[in-house]
Amino acid sequence: MKRHIPNAVTCLNLLCGCLALTFIFRGELVLGAYLVGAAAIADFFDGLLARALRVSTPIGKDLDSLADMVSFGVVPGAIMYKLLEQVGLPASLQLLGGLGFTISIFSALRLAKFNNDTRQSTSFIGLPTPACTLVVASLPLILATNEFELHNFILNPWLLLGLTFLLSGLLVAELPLFALKFKNLRWLGNRRRFTFMALTLVLVGTLRAAGIPVAVLLYVLLSVPGRVRSRDPLEPNPVAPQ
Repeated sequence: MKRHIPNAVTCLNLLCGCLALTFIFRGELVLGAYLVGAAAIADFFDGLLARALRVSTPIGKDLDSLADMVSFGVVPGAIMYKLLEQVGLPASLQLLGGLGFTISIFSALRLAKFNNDTRQSTSFIGLPTPACTLVVASLPLILATNEFELHNFILNPWLLLGLTFLLSGLLVAELPLFALKFKNLRWLGNRRRFTFMALTLVLVGTLRAAGIPVAVLLYVLLSVPGRVRSRDPLEPNPVAPQ
């Protein structure tokens, strides 16, 4: 019975992704962004529960990939598509909005690569799909508050397209990144994780939604020391591909 608990949480991730899509295509991007956050929390806890309960099944691994493809593959593409719609592209360039789904395509490649890449058993190579999605989902939240007067900056079609291609490239890049999965709560072996989480709380607390892209950039920068030799190994996560 306990082996079904992580899968139930994975299904919650999928449900949040499906609901996010319905709100996004209604134009309610802020609600969609909040549901992305809920999906990310569920995605974190399904792997945590799987390790705590010591359960691992092929179905669980495949289910997690399928759920992630919706919540962290289709959803960010849909958000970018709707944002590109909002910039008021001329009729001759309307099709450019569809390029937002480039993120969805590269997310599928990233998930397939993860499931078949033995090098990623203790760390990641390429930006994890939840991190990519949180960057995209932060944009509607930043626009909603406009606290830093970034509205015109964000709703620039070339910026949005540039960010789309940048994130798409990072998803499949040969870029080693440390995993955010805790094997234990000791400082030794988890220094970068604790440091990253503390700094992320500070960034989000001070910059709010604008702190999310900065936190993802910080995640990449903190991974640089681990490119030569990671000192913070983690056990493979059997049900949480990224």
